[in-house]
Amino acid sequence: MNWQNKTVWITGASSGIGEALTYQLAEKGATLILSSRKQAALEAVKSKCAHPEKIVVAPLDLADAASIETAAKQVLANHQIDILVNNGGISQRSLLAETNMEVYRKLMEVNYFGTIHLSKIVLEQFVKNKKGHFVNVTSLMGRFSSQYRSGYCGSKHALHGFFDCLRLEHDTDNVKVTMVCPGFVKTRISLNALTADGSPQDQMDDMQAQGLSSEECAKQMIRAIEREKHEVYIGKREVMGIYLKRFFPGLLHKWLLRAQVK
Repeated sequence: MNWQNKTVWITGASSGIGEALTYQLAEKGATLILSSRKQAALEAVKSKCAHPEKIVVAPLDLADAASIETAAKQVLANHQIDILVNNGGISQRSLLAETNMEVYRKLMEVNYFGTIHLSKIVLEQFVKNKKGHFVNVTSLMGRFSSQYRSGYCGSKHALHGFFDCLRLEHDTDNVKVTMVCPGFVKTRISLNALTADGSPQDQMDDMQAQGLSSEECAKQMIRAIEREKHEVYIGKREVMGIYLKRFFPGLLHKWLLRAQVK
């Protein structure tokens, strides 16, 4: 793939996987649109990139429909998007019986509704151009679930259902969909994860701390995008859960009961 001819819009670009992906695609010469809620952080990422003149900062809040529509109107008026990387999102660490409904609504608003809202707007341009590629960073938790992540898992499962349908409905429009399912990646996601009352957990999970680097995750993502894979599973031994769920669901249940997943 000649990335120098590609324009890529990345949400959640101010940290973690999105930041790492930004640096690697900037090195390859892609034109990049960077979005998150944090304009100052996005500007800092831009300043560290190769070819900063090819990078545009476009802040948006996935929990705010008006913010999404305003950013999309500005971006699409000036750019033909080749790839939309839906990477923005939040996680959760709380028992479902103790979790406030407001927490579940926020998880769905950011991870699901915000993502599909932006995607539906960009889809119009993809259909018009008869080309486009959605890259959705979900999680292994979008394919199987574990304790303390009920709302997060629900939102990620929902993305798979939506984008599997989109892939089918727009195959003749040459619109591609890649579902990226990371396991444990060493980012701030567990620090920012919502607890039962909606406050952040504010501490790193042990398994998260031992996970893949965001740089390695981004590298594998790029390989999957270039190959136009439908799904890619990225991680260490936790990837086994995908195959246990498919072939030995009872064994997966027992494995997760023994695992230290909090």
